Amino acid sequence: MSRGAGPAGRWEGVPVKPVKPVKAGPGKEGVRMRAGRLRTGLKGWGGVGTMAFACVLAVLAALLLPMVPWHGTGGGGGADDDGHGVAHGNQARAARECADPEKQTLAPSGDDGPAIDAIRAREGEKRKLVVGVDQNSYRWGYRDPNSGGDAELEGFDIDLAHRIAKDLLGDEDAVQFKAIPTDQRIPAIQDGRVDMVVRTMTINCDRLEDVAFSAPYFRTGQQVLAPKSSKITGYDGTLSGKEICTAAGSTALSTLEQDQKDGRLAADADLRTTVPNQLDCLVRLQLGEVDAVVTDGALAASQAAQDPTVELKGDAFTTEYYGVAMKKDADDLVRRVNRVLEEWRADRAGGWQHSYEEWLSETMGGAAKSLPPAPRYLRGS
Repeated sequence: MSRGAGPAGRWEGVPVKPVKPVKAGPGKEGVRMRAGRLRTGLKGWGGVGTMAFACVLAVLAALLLPMVPWHGTGGGGGADDDGHGVAHGNQARAARECADPEKQTLAPSGDDGPAIDAIRAREGEKRKLVVGVDQNSYRWGYRDPNSGGDAELEGFDIDLAHRIAKDLLGDEDAVQFKAIPTDQRIPAIQDGRVDMVVRTMTINCDRLEDVAFSAPYFRTGQQVLAPKSSKITGYDGTLSGKEICTAAGSTALSTLEQDQKDGRLAADADLRTTVPNQLDCLVRLQLGEVDAVVTDGALAASQAAQDPTVELKGDAFTTEYYGVAMKKDADDLVRRVNRVLEEWRADRAGGWQHSYEEWLSETMGGAAKSLPPAPRYLRGS
């Protein structure tokens, strides 16, 4: 089996940052206790009038409590099961209000701006575009162990990163790749550890709350991958009682969790197995530790190409688009990347179609059309 990851090359990994615990809120019981202590402390202040005043305070606190947002952990009072509280609720509302996320981007432009100026201001060896990528996704961003030498990163996403670097810095090799886990893509952008992420990253409404996206450069959809001998037939009732592997922080995981809540996925399907990188799911599948993998069809097809004992089961059950992710306020960089994508799509000699034929046509088969998605630019500012 070729796992698509060769010896260490010239790249930097991104450390996983610990999550800070969320403090529990006061709760109604806590308000009642404080009100009781207040009444006790006021007993010597002047009799009935003071006691009445304390009671009014207690009643007001109880009435106002439901109106005050707080972040609790379990047990009642406004936080969901995973402790996201109001922030999670706001994101859910934003997701409901977001339509056509792949179109929520800025029109192309060749103008410079603060984000581009900051990249170009780097000196010496640091004058490079810093791009977060995968090094384990076969034909997308991976190291071919049979290529010899340093086994440098190659693949469809890597071609795009080189193209952007050439436009910004005049040199396609003026790029520093940082391998990042799936669930660190957004934090790496927000913390400034990378200028952008080119890593089979699906554009969706929740992510648009945290980062900005380019126009889409690839269309795909979630699919099921399982052993050829498996009785699983697709995203249907045959997943009942099965253990399913997904990548932490992936669209696949969030989709499955929501579908299970909404009854579109069997309640007894086991979603507990999550991994940092999608290729780890293939390894779990080969070891017999899980029954199926759910991921983007484009990635699933590449994994099936690596292992002839597994195959795609059924059709894609979602429609999704990959985009280049950047900081939310990097408008000039978003516009410039969109211009690069327009040129890449139009370049018949060495552009999108050339990269598709070189890296993906053999593995994709009928899993995706060999045409780039047509962009629309609905974001005004």
